[in-house]
Amino acid sequence: MIYLQLFYEFFKTGLFAVGGGLATLPFLQEMSVRTGWFSLTELQDMIAVSESTPGPIGVNMATYCGFTTAGIPGALIATLGLITPSFIVIMIVAGFLKKFKDSPAVAAVFSGLRPASTALIAAVLLSLFTANFLDLSSWKGLSLSSFAVLRWEAIALGVLVFFGTKIWKKIHPGFFLLFGAIAGILLKL
Repeated sequence: MIYLQLFYEFFKTGLFAVGGGLATLPFLQEMSVRTGWFSLTELQDMIAVSESTPGPIGVNMATYCGFTTAGIPGALIATLGLITPSFIVIMIVAGFLKKFKDSPAVAAVFSGLRPASTALIAAVLLSLFTANFLDLSSWKGLSLSSFAVLRWEAIALGVLVFFGTKIWKKIHPGFFLLFGAIAGILLKL
């Protein structure tokens, strides 16, 4: 039963997450709350691992979630669930697009999908920013202008890694990922 549920949930995600791998994030966030398969903190870890490994982020996250939920078969089924809608839609659209490729209506639909996809990604980025850089537990009783809600260690680490990649361009990005991971682990202790 868990396999069917995994396939169904990721099929829905693949069907409606227009705009690439990052567009799956709002669906995964909602899936986390609704199914309890992973927490929002684990979602952040999934994003970090998926961004660090080769391959599309959406597929990597489906594989990771499927594996943590139901092992190797779960990883395969979740990944298959995520990519199946794209395959079906591409086959259908390819046939129609040949016929209507110069249609203004088709161009308008694709033009409208871009901002919608961008808004979904921005909403998740705001949520991740809040989770990583703000300490909302200390927000009570403080004014909105108070700096006490900021997680200074996380901000300093983000700024350090960002500028490090700009200054030392010849250093492999994997080094910065490793540095950020080690520093993040040490800062949580």
